[in-house]
Amino acid sequence: MKNQNYLFTSESVSEGHPDKICDQISDCVVDECLKQDQYSRVACEVFTTTGMVLVGGEITTTGYVDVQEIARGIVKKIGYDRAEYGLDYKSMAVISTIHKQSHDISMGVEKGGAGDQGMMFGFACNETPELMPAPIMFAHSLVRESARLRREGEVSWFRPDAKSQVTIEYEGFTPKRIHTVVIAQQHDPNYQQAEIKQTILEKLIRPVLEPTGLFDEKTLIKVNETGKFEIGGPDGDAGLTGRKIIVDTYGGMGRHGGGAFSGKDATKVDRSGAYMARYIAKNIVAAQLCDRVEVQLAYAIGVAEPISIMIDTFGTGRVAESKLKKAVLDIFPLTPTGIIDYLQLRRPIFKSTAAYGHFGRPEFCWEKTDKVQDLATALL
Repeated sequence: MKNQNYLFTSESVSEGHPDKICDQISDCVVDECLKQDQYSRVACEVFTTTGMVLVGGEITTTGYVDVQEIARGIVKKIGYDRAEYGLDYKSMAVISTIHKQSHDISMGVEKGGAGDQGMMFGFACNETPELMPAPIMFAHSLVRESARLRREGEVSWFRPDAKSQVTIEYEGFTPKRIHTVVIAQQHDPNYQQAEIKQTILEKLIRPVLEPTGLFDEKTLIKVNETGKFEIGGPDGDAGLTGRKIIVDTYGGMGRHGGGAFSGKDATKVDRSGAYMARYIAKNIVAAQLCDRVEVQLAYAIGVAEPISIMIDTFGTGRVAESKLKKAVLDIFPLTPTGIIDYLQLRRPIFKSTAAYGHFGRPEFCWEKTDKVQDLATALL
């Protein structure tokens, strides 16, 4: 890809997407457990469909979680507040089937080992100020702004469910222009396609994308291509926790280990390992040691140290990858306990990660670039 021209596409979904409803409820359960007991073990899964939310999984905590209150509160905040939406926080059924974490798993975690086997990837590149791929950052910006327009009443007929998709034309690893923008925006009945498209173009797409300098008059715009999008949310599609793992990470640019984040406390390396891998990758790019990098960590259940670590700079590195790996091992804590302590992951901070991506947002501690000087010193 380094010397090729190509198109690359990423998508995002709004907080009202059925899968994201589930992620937010799952992570709110995690946060509520951690507020009361920082050593809570949580693996919370949520399913939603028309008129119903089902919460299940394994939780070991000294605290008490009111699943009814959490589920209804999240659904209300998102904006599903009337029966005609197919999900109404007041009248929906909320079913809870929670039990304790397996003793077989807890034995390994209590010794400082990983809560499961698996591999996690972190990625960073210099395409955007956030050191994230441009397609996913632009896609997130569109659905975030869609939610703001709806919440603040600027477009009163927007409904909570929405999806965005952005295709970027690349020259090598450099974004040259936005090729295509796709928006699916749920809306009230009685609005015609021409008005919907014009409103979304002028109030959403142009304000968000024109400042990037990559949007031009040749950019293709596709809005609600079926003609209407009235039935959405869980009434249109069932939702599940953890089904938007590419939206949550890098939009498909870079690999993914397959493990979801939401609903899990940080002893699950699916989450904590991926956060540390991003932290490492971002600091490497911020130190100008390469233009893009992917970091892989792999763990075995009950084992503290990673089984393997891989660093790939895609031919953009200014330092040998073997030297980078040695510096990373010297600087960054990579055991589950070390990661949790360093990133302070026993705090109730996870609800805010559950929509609009876990990376590229400065409010999260794994987005800091405070190891740049340490990396430079280690590589002298």
